[in-house]
Amino acid sequence: MSTNNKTIFTCSKCNAQFPKWSGQCFECQAWGTIKEDVTSKDTPRNSQLTTHFDKKNLIDINTVSNEHFDRLKLNLNEIDNVFGGGIVKGSITLIGGEPGIGKSTLSLQLFKQLEDNKAPLLYVSGEESASQIKLRMDRLEYKAKNLKFLAQTNIEQICAGIIEVKPTLAIIDSIQTVYSNQVETEAGNVSQIRACTVKLMQTAKENNIPIIITGHVTKDGTVGGPKTLEHLVDTVLYLEGDKLHGYRILRSTKNRFGSTNEVGILEMTSKGLLEVEDPSKAFLDSDTLNTAGSVVSCFAEGNRVFFCEVQALVSPTIFGYPQRKTAGYDLNRLQMISAVLLKRARLNLTNQDIHLNIVGGFKIKEPAIDLAVALSIFSALKDKPIPKNTIVIGELGLGGEIRPVTNIEKRINEAEKLGFNQVIIPNQKLNKQYKIKITKIKEINEIMKV
Repeated sequence: MSTNNKTIFTCSKCNAQFPKWSGQCFECQAWGTIKEDVTSKDTPRNSQLTTHFDKKNLIDINTVSNEHFDRLKLNLNEIDNVFGGGIVKGSITLIGGEPGIGKSTLSLQLFKQLEDNKAPLLYVSGEESASQIKLRMDRLEYKAKNLKFLAQTNIEQICAGIIEVKPTLAIIDSIQTVYSNQVETEAGNVSQIRACTVKLMQTAKENNIPIIITGHVTKDGTVGGPKTLEHLVDTVLYLEGDKLHGYRILRSTKNRFGSTNEVGILEMTSKGLLEVEDPSKAFLDSDTLNTAGSVVSCFAEGNRVFFCEVQALVSPTIFGYPQRKTAGYDLNRLQMISAVLLKRARLNLTNQDIHLNIVGGFKIKEPAIDLAVALSIFSALKDKPIPKNTIVIGELGLGGEIRPVTNIEKRINEAEKLGFNQVIIPNQKLNKQYKIKITKIKEINEIMKV
């Protein structure tokens, strides 16, 4: 072997490189995927070749006008807002989510909204047959007139089909099942996903055809998921929610043609995903309010405010260490709030089990509901119900102080619209007067008196 060449070993599944061969890849833990690869030490940096730069490629940014992007309107406000006003022609969008969350159902409903354009639509599926797709369409009461179906997993054939049909919208379901002949690995690994996405992006840009690809996300966020190709696509949307509950949240984490602060609230029904008429109180269950341990709070998702009901159950510990259980809330934060209540509010929780639940199946990460969590625990421990017309907002600090939260005035405005009579907030400045009764508190001890 020439001395100018260097031998490295590359994993065919995750592209990790090693100086020596081994039977198992240390990165992805796969067996038998490491192969020998020879590279040259004569890199372009060391070579004597020079590259001539073409000055014509330089553009003065001040001479560039704001280009108007043509969009496909779906006539679904919750989805159009997440896309930034509609699907941009020539863009490529990734819709991610756990298996069974409703990505295929959402794809068919996007086609259903575009049937009025009288232009062909293309649905490529490598997971389901045409009869399975037709069965789902019957359930959604979708009678297609312009929809074409392609059961293909070869990306070269898929791109050729897109160019031939020239659809208004093409959806690939899913990217994990597609492979390229130019990559010598099985479908679903990192190399295949990247190569197929690049080919689809090139097809979308050259033919001005919007393409949507779906991808599965595992709970542990493995490298084979769509996380590896987020930087390639124009828009990244995630469909989230609990499969045991009806509500789904369509969230934008990347959008080159709009804001990433938009979320859409959808409800899974027997006829597919439907828009929620009043998203502000979608997670609010008024039938179970005014009971001990139940407190109403609100959280912000992007530019929108949603109300939720926090339920707590406090019961004496029968045996051993007191347990802390949560559903829809961070367990570590619940343990922190319990410690603050024990130290600062003098609540004896050392022999009490605490069970916390966010009604509606939504998972809340915002600290603005800390005060509502603390008050629900106090209410359940003392068996004293909180008035159902009260909203509680605030972040709890380790010293027992109530910290300010963002968008407080937007939250108060929404509370007024829904008819609440009182709102408990941190001691922060407000720019205007409100009809609703506002109670400001500084420390956790004050909430017990209120």
